[in-house]
Amino acid sequence: MNDKVVSVIILCLGGKGLREVERETTVVSMWNKLDSLYTTKSLAHRQCLKRQLYFYRMVESKPIMEQLMEFNKIIYDFANIVMNLEDEDKALHLLCALPRSFENFKGTMLYGKEGTITLEEVQATLITKDLTKFKELKCDDSGEGLNVSRGRSENIGNGKGKKSRSNLG
Repeated sequence: MNDKVVSVIILCLGGKGLREVERETTVVSMWNKLDSLYTTKSLAHRQCLKRQLYFYRMVESKPIMEQLMEFNKIIYDFANIVMNLEDEDKALHLLCALPRSFENFKGTMLYGKEGTITLEEVQATLITKDLTKFKELKCDDSGEGLNVSRGRSENIGNGKGKKSRSNLG
């Protein structure tokens, strides 16, 4: 089993990471080596991660899914280095990171529900809201029923009106 896991780790590594652990023979020693190399737990790194989490803000111009992935990465890095946050605290951090256009959404999520709020709930609702908005935009862009008229009609407003049959002959 050890050999299989070592092989999987080696397949996932590349370049420098692979050279650093090539002499390790057990999964535990390999994992400890990778942990010591890539999981910096210095005070400066912890402060940097805290700053990333506390000051993370979403913007209107980027897709929600992309920003949720960024936020989750910060949360995971924070949990690996500093400490684990309560799920409700994660949800509150995410709600605080939303742009101004989500003020009503924030209010609904914070005050429209009794009990606790979870990160999964907030993310699922954001994704649903984003998908709904995308579908509405897609429907509006179809142009179905759109009637555009440019210029003036020949007979309207020129004082000539329609020619009657009696005038034709």
